[in-house]
Amino acid sequence: MLEYFPFYLGIVMAIVLLVILAKKIKVAYPILLVLAGLTIGFTPGVPVVHIDPALIFVIFLPPLLYEASWAISWKQLLRFRRVICSFAFIVVFLTAMSVAFVANHFIPGFSLAMGFLLGAIVSPPDAVSAGAILQFVKVPKTMSAILEGESLLNDASSLIIFRFALIAVATGQFIWYQAAFSFGWMLIGGVGIGLIIGWIFLQIHERLPTDANTDIILTLIAPYVMYITGEAVHSSGILAVVTGGLFLSSKRQIILSSTSRIRGVNVWQSLSFVLNGLIFMLIGLALPDIAAGLDGVSITSAIGYGAGITFVLIVFRILSAYAGVYVTQIAKHFVSVADDRNPGYKIPLVFGWTGMRGVISLAAALSIPVQLSNGTAFPQRNLILFITFTVILLTLMLQGLTLPYLIRKIRLPDMDAIMTEEETYSLIQKQLAAFSLAHLKTQYSEQLKDQVVLQQIAKKWQNVSDSTNDLFVTNEYKVIYTDILNQQRNWLLKKNAEDKLMDEDIIRKHLLNIDIEEEKLKFV
Repeated sequence: MLEYFPFYLGIVMAIVLLVILAKKIKVAYPILLVLAGLTIGFTPGVPVVHIDPALIFVIFLPPLLYEASWAISWKQLLRFRRVICSFAFIVVFLTAMSVAFVANHFIPGFSLAMGFLLGAIVSPPDAVSAGAILQFVKVPKTMSAILEGESLLNDASSLIIFRFALIAVATGQFIWYQAAFSFGWMLIGGVGIGLIIGWIFLQIHERLPTDANTDIILTLIAPYVMYITGEAVHSSGILAVVTGGLFLSSKRQIILSSTSRIRGVNVWQSLSFVLNGLIFMLIGLALPDIAAGLDGVSITSAIGYGAGITFVLIVFRILSAYAGVYVTQIAKHFVSVADDRNPGYKIPLVFGWTGMRGVISLAAALSIPVQLSNGTAFPQRNLILFITFTVILLTLMLQGLTLPYLIRKIRLPDMDAIMTEEETYSLIQKQLAAFSLAHLKTQYSEQLKDQVVLQQIAKKWQNVSDSTNDLFVTNEYKVIYTDILNQQRNWLLKKNAEDKLMDEDIIRKHLLNIDIEEEKLKFV
């Protein structure tokens, strides 16, 4: 193991450099990482990468799903719950079914159960890929909220279908009432365990004297406890992580201090970055090993099967997006829906084109056992793996590279945009200043007369509240203010170097304040 440590260290360094390059050339980093992994994997002399499924499911998935559940908007999730649940459950099931029938008909030796197994693997779109691509283009908040909610739930639904299909292939039978009971337990048990463990961690945060460091460590431990407990009782560990994450994220303002929240965001962003980068690199690295394991099927045929399944997935998702609009327009006459306006043809087209596959598909495919319980080889395992890798690669390349161009070309309308984001920010800033000023004057009127600092703050809020101009933060302002902050850093560093008696901790506190000021510019 130690002899390969420099190789894996080089992989991590390559990931960092490729992400930097991706930002430079404005290409989603998962695409570059997969291509780089392929290049490295086919290079002579490079160690062959064998991915342990447990590595993906136990180590990678829980923190990635947990981070996503903390990032999502609860309000938007509830607002679009019908369309999110439809795509996360109904569309995933119908996608798996369509892949099953196509694979059973066109791929020799593929039973219907094996087709469902393949369908369950490739049915869920990948949130990481879509998120990385959408960084370079502006999409309506409505669409991004639906994509985030869908990606959070479709992972659990596809893996539930995957389990049943795996049992059907392994045993050769499918007993519907047993499957229904198992399905119910996976849903109820997964959600229940997530809530119970989430409540336990809530009590730890609230009742014990934790600080920022222990708070962050607890958030790192929580998803693993949820996942392992859920799987131990044969429910859905994925649903446990998602449910527990959503529960704790709704309590973040109560259980975490401001210091814990600020530091925690930085830690989780870095962790997610490393884990996502490693997974996409591993996709490319593992493909040569999978291709070498194809028995009785030529590479050309295997690529053709993968391309055919990719075509089915793309077409079915686009049709599902338009069908969702059609059903909503009919349903609004009978029930109340979150948004009954007709989005036209543009939004469903882009939504349908955001079906890149990635992490979940990779993990599910790799978890297929090499042998059945009777000792015989699992049928068509390597072909299923190769098709899955082909689907991931093709969707990343085809849809990932063209999605930004498509969004810019058709100019999506933002159906929720009454005001621009800048105008809304300015309005909230004025209202917040007016509220703060009123509270200061009513609750601390005597202290306001004596405290000079409070008077200065009151004057600042008064100026913001009375301003009749739009308080937009222009790019020119950001450039000027950033330069001033850099000059302040230089002055502090020079002061620290020249004054030998100066306490460096004081200098570092000022430097931290400058860092916070610069960080604020990213959110205005």
